Amino acid sequence: MDDEPLESWMARRDASRRPVGALKAVRLDGSEGAAHVRPEEPRLVMRWDGVQWLPETVVADYAAAQRLLHRIDGDGVVRPVPAPKRGRGTGRHRKPQ
Repeated sequence: MDDEPLESWMARRDASRRPVGALKAVRLDGSEGAAHVRPEEPRLVMRWDGVQWLPETVVADYAAAQRLLHRIDGDGVVRPVPAPKRGRGTGRHRKPQ
């Protein structure tokens, strides 16, 4: 028989399981569907304990839930990174001065 060793089977099984402490947000009315639908409604954030989802907290809306789920601090606005300042180049494509 080509039985897989128990240790490798357990490692493969654990790799495919949801990690303990994972978060998800659901609508308070319990309706199913896309998460971004009705973004102004409050959301219940739940934490996975390895067996079941347990209530963690309630947030005001979809945007607040996403900030909590993805660990975004502050206002969540993505700001452009300033380009590095470049000095005078030495390449041949530059005009001599």
